[in-house]
Amino acid sequence: MQHADPDSLEALATRAATGDQAALEDLLAQIQPRIQRIVGRMLLHPQDAEEATQDAMLSVAKNITKFEGRSKFTTWLHAVASNSARSTYRSLKRRAAELPTDDFPITADPRTTSVIAGSRLDLLEALEVLGSRNPELVEPLVLRDVNGLDYNEIARLLDTPLGTIKSRIHNARRLVRPLLAATD
Repeated sequence: MQHADPDSLEALATRAATGDQAALEDLLAQIQPRIQRIVGRMLLHPQDAEEATQDAMLSVAKNITKFEGRSKFTTWLHAVASNSARSTYRSLKRRAAELPTDDFPITADPRTTSVIAGSRLDLLEALEVLGSRNPELVEPLVLRDVNGLDYNEIARLLDTPLGTIKSRIHNARRLVRPLLAATD
């Protein structure tokens, strides 16, 4: 699979942000695989990742005019995709809570449950708890530890001083660690 050149993505994003519809269509076609990889790191099932991918693509299309170029487009895209994955997870969780439990008497067999899948669910659940208590800590943590962005990119993307970003990530890790340890 051929990856889109980041410089060409930047140029397409800049043109799309000014209302160039052809550039937007090209941009969306090029970023779809990247979005799928980002959301696939967080969501377990391909159908859920596909739902989050479509939501992220729609969000990019609707909000591209808000991309001001203060950060790299790919950094902005990581934030959009991560937020979409977390939103899809919350939606799935809400829908599951609304289902009658009598319809699902089967529990997961621990011998066939993926450790990676379980750890992703644990992380998403921990992020939900963290977000309910300290919402400003979630996005920097996801951008750093899930998407692998560097601190400077995160600071530019969130328009927040670098020291504040480092502090938020440190605090988020400190608060999430016991939530993840409780699920072992």
